[in-house]
Amino acid sequence: MITVAAGRFAPGHLGELTALVPFELVDAVLEATRTVQRRLRDLPSRVGVYFLLAMCLFPEVGYRPVWDKMTAALAGVPVVSPTAKALRDLRRRVGSAPLRALFDVLSGPLARPTTPGVRFGPYRMVSFDGCSSIKAPDTGRNRAWLGRLAHGGYPSWS
Repeated sequence: MITVAAGRFAPGHLGELTALVPFELVDAVLEATRTVQRRLRDLPSRVGVYFLLAMCLFPEVGYRPVWDKMTAALAGVPVVSPTAKALRDLRRRVGSAPLRALFDVLSGPLARPTTPGVRFGPYRMVSFDGCSSIKAPDTGRNRAWLGRLAHGGYPSWS
């Protein structure tokens, strides 16, 4: 059964994000952080949260292209067409508190400790991305902080 959000922005389904972050959760987070809009708006706070999440998915494009990507699946549904200024104001009005609260609710390990491949002996497996760009020059200050390596210097990954 598919549940549709009630209210002025009734579709409530803003792309694939609503499958991962249900609107009931977003509404609860907005209520808990006291960031629900105070008056009826074309762009309610719930839409603002999904917009901010979509902006994280498409950081290389501007406000309007992100909005267009987010609402592309709502063909045939009357959706507002906000200006870039209106979207900027929405972003400022919602702020960071709801996203911080959403992160606190949604973050954590996805696999249970008994899932095959999650552990290597007593250790939980992890993955690091981006470590290849770290550089540690062989300087006196770094040697004092990191100690001396057996091969005589510090690795320089590029």
